[in-house]
Amino acid sequence: QVQLVESGGGLVQAGGSLRLACAASGDTFTFIRFGMAWFRQAPGKEREFVAAIGWNGGVTNYADSVKGRFTVSRENAKRMVYLQMDSLKPEDTAVYYCAKDSRDFRVVVPGARTQDYNVWGQGTQVTVSS
Repeated sequence: QVQLVESGGGLVQAGGSLRLACAASGDTFTFIRFGMAWFRQAPGKEREFVAAIGWNGGVTNYADSVKGRFTVSRENAKRMVYLQMDSLKPEDTAVYYCAKDSRDFRVVVPGARTQDYNVWGQGTQVTVSS
């Protein structure tokens, strides 16, 4: 089973930027077959969808709250998934998790359903001060 490790979180001021990275263990051939996503969870709140990228990297999906500000990408040769976060807001403060789609070669990019993901990283903290 692939394992995911997030990094890149930190403390930034509102309007600033961060780039999160998710490193996947295992072989590249397996990694490229699955879509990936980012979720986040703030203290006392439920986990919410942030962004997803299809297995072929050609289609992405974003939550309305981050459209135009966040960009998800992947480098398959490095088994890496990234989340570029710009124009950060205090409400973006949360622990960010990357996740792997449970189905390979999904026809459409995976979306906001947590049930579609079967591997999760440990999370990385993002704090945005006002």
